[in-house]
Amino acid sequence: MNKINIAEVPTEHRLSPKGRYELHRQHISLALGGIKDKGPWGGGHPFDIELTQLPPGKANFPMYSHAAQTEFYIILSGSAILRGDHDSELRIVAGDHLICHPSDAHQIDNDGTEPLVFYVITDHHPADVGTYTRTGKRWLSPERRVVAVEDADYYEGEE
Repeated sequence: MNKINIAEVPTEHRLSPKGRYELHRQHISLALGGIKDKGPWGGGHPFDIELTQLPPGKANFPMYSHAAQTEFYIILSGSAILRGDHDSELRIVAGDHLICHPSDAHQIDNDGTEPLVFYVITDHHPADVGTYTRTGKRWLSPERRVVAVEDADYYEGEE
């Protein structure tokens, strides 16, 4: 068994170059001995947990979806908009629980006046492909690489 108090978990501050996206994240599972992007097959935990604060006027990430990963959110305080596919929007507030399944595009946009504070719990897969739905860019996990993907014929360059 492992135990840690949230006060002992370092905070990572992420800010995009133009300032649209900003997060303060505490990687709880890593503090409990997890290995980034590694599930049980690589000595890590079967899921990751982080405590996140999203400042007012900021979004967490560009709109994206996962091919394999499921994300579960528990909203502790504040309010925001959860944006999804086809310009859908849901108001989220303290006490809400949300689940984003693989292929569910999502983005959290804090349009409130207070930080949105929430837990994120994600499962692990040996591989995942994330897609930024507005640009079509993809990132590969566990490689942690973002790539631009172009359409190609299935057999092109294979024979």
